[in-house]
Amino acid sequence: MTEVLFYHLQDMTLENVLPPLLEKSLERGWRVVVQSTSEERADALDAHLWTYRDDSFLPHATWRAGDASDQPVLLVAEEGNPNRANVRFLVDNAALPADSGNYERLVLIFNGDDSDALGAARSAWTDCKARGFEVTYWQADERGRWQRRQ
Repeated sequence: MTEVLFYHLQDMTLENVLPPLLEKSLERGWRVVVQSTSEERADALDAHLWTYRDDSFLPHATWRAGDASDQPVLLVAEEGNPNRANVRFLVDNAALPADSGNYERLVLIFNGDDSDALGAARSAWTDCKARGFEVTYWQADERGRWQRRQ
């Protein structure tokens, strides 16, 4: 069964939150696809993942790479699973893909300060529950650590 994690960003940016979540996914041996809503945003995330920290390397590429199917983390702007990922991150209000049930885990990261993002997340929550997916809601505590909320 697909597990869907909803990460509620408040006073945080995607650029700060995404790299550690991707690192944890790779530590678990998962292949990941990150879907944003535009090619420009995917390119911006690509640039950020190369430079977000001096002392680390996060192997990734965009869908344009000749070896995209071999990448452990692939950034895309559309549906599809070119690297056979078992985890899909949805950012920037990217919609649930038609093949949502084919993933072990979906991670929907949304901006809690944006009313459109909140509405999209609520709609996705309802859709995921209707499909029988296991859904959980996560919010950062005052120290910035993710806590599961009820």
